[in-house]
Amino acid sequence: QVQLVESGGGLVQPGGSLSLSCLATGTIFSIYEMGWYRQAPGKQRELVATTTMNAGRTNVAPAVDGRFTISRDKDKNTVFLQMTKLKPEDTAVYYCYADLIPGTSSWAPNEDYWGQGTQVTVSS
Repeated sequence: QVQLVESGGGLVQPGGSLSLSCLATGTIFSIYEMGWYRQAPGKQRELVATTTMNAGRTNVAPAVDGRFTISRDKDKNTVFLQMTKLKPEDTAVYYCYADLIPGTSSWAPNEDYWGQGTQVTVSS
């Protein structure tokens, strides 16, 4: 059973920094992409940043570009999000995402997986 295990998050003052990490566990043939989405109260879930695991190609939302950095350790099936210069509008539940092939066969289709979410609150 594939699971995405998130860690990090919490409460930080405006202008502060936080780091998130997400580990994909279970039997996984390959991971194409991992990343982070977020959902603020009353809003739709939105892209924060994603990275392909082999090539490291990143896609970063304009709202966080220049403040958030996504990175990955492909050997450990882990993705990281370093968040700096945090603003109150960054407050949200942050969800880890992965596009991967579960199991042991390359013939299996890609599937999307989501973590349980971790709360990030930016407030003085």
